[in-house]
Amino acid sequence: MTVQDRTLHNFNILGFQQDLLSWYEANKRDLPWRKDQDPYKVWVSEIMLQQTKVDTVIPYFHNFLEKFPTVYDLAAAEEQEVLKAWEGLGYYSRARNLQHAVREVVEQYNGQVPDNPKDLEQLKGIGSYTKGAILSIAFNKPVPAVDGNVMRVFSRLLNIDDDIAQQKTKKLFEQIIHEVISHEDPSSFNQAIMDLGATVCTPKSPSCLFCPVQEHCQAFALGIEDQLPVKAKAKKNKTISYHVLQIRNENGEVAIEKRSKDGLLANLWQFPMIPVKELNGSPVEEWFYNQYGLRIKMGKKQGQLKHVFSHITWELEVHPAQLIVEDGTNHSLCFVPVEELSSYPFPVSHQKMMQYL
Repeated sequence: MTVQDRTLHNFNILGFQQDLLSWYEANKRDLPWRKDQDPYKVWVSEIMLQQTKVDTVIPYFHNFLEKFPTVYDLAAAEEQEVLKAWEGLGYYSRARNLQHAVREVVEQYNGQVPDNPKDLEQLKGIGSYTKGAILSIAFNKPVPAVDGNVMRVFSRLLNIDDDIAQQKTKKLFEQIIHEVISHEDPSSFNQAIMDLGATVCTPKSPSCLFCPVQEHCQAFALGIEDQLPVKAKAKKNKTISYHVLQIRNENGEVAIEKRSKDGLLANLWQFPMIPVKELNGSPVEEWFYNQYGLRIKMGKKQGQLKHVFSHITWELEVHPAQLIVEDGTNHSLCFVPVEELSSYPFPVSHQKMMQYL
């Protein structure tokens, strides 16, 4: 007997499907990407929803589809235009990977999003969850779409205390949902599980008394719903301190630079950032001259910001500065009028600094 056989022993699959789908039909959320089953819209929404709340995504989704209504529009766009449309949504590699993959769809599949697992999973940025979401929601195929939300629901339903941070546990849930998913309406089934996790079977204080599948839930029967799912604690977040300089030249223009094409916040723009650790007690002006070949005079601190990423925290001290002399050395900075800054894609932390200009 396999693990999922043991887990699903005495689980009323048909009754569960009926209760879940009846509830979904009456209570499904009105979301813009549910207006039709366009695979491109489903794809964009699922990428945006990774690590991001629904309410945050909705205006971005509308704006993005207005700018890039088809795969052809997104494929033909400049990357900076795409990053600008994504500005503030975070995890910018999602936008770059989406555009890269859409270009593949245009070039290799005549603009048609593939409807089979093998071709879909070859596209950049599409993992097992996104693949399952597109195949089930857009193409109505009975394919699991398993993320943390879904694992939480099924951890409680089936009283599974395996660590959901481990890949093997995700595989187990994919096998389970492969057995449980509705073959008549897999699109609604997967979306129903998503809605159930978002509105009823929430991470803290789940609304068990209002749950449409309460009678199928082993955790509720045992009174242990608050103990599930089990998830190992993430590694401790590392803090890095920076001085951020808002440097003006004699024309009042402000210095900005483009971040590296690889790594965190790739290809976004920023005000120059100086790692405090690298100064080793030396003046900021001296470090800056050695790095950029520019003589500047730094002013007093104007503000302090903290920005938390999943793995690091930035502590940012914002200073005005004046360009004194440029010695002709090549550098990565460009000076732009303040009113033109809005046309460049900036990370959220640097958008917040605009108030100090």
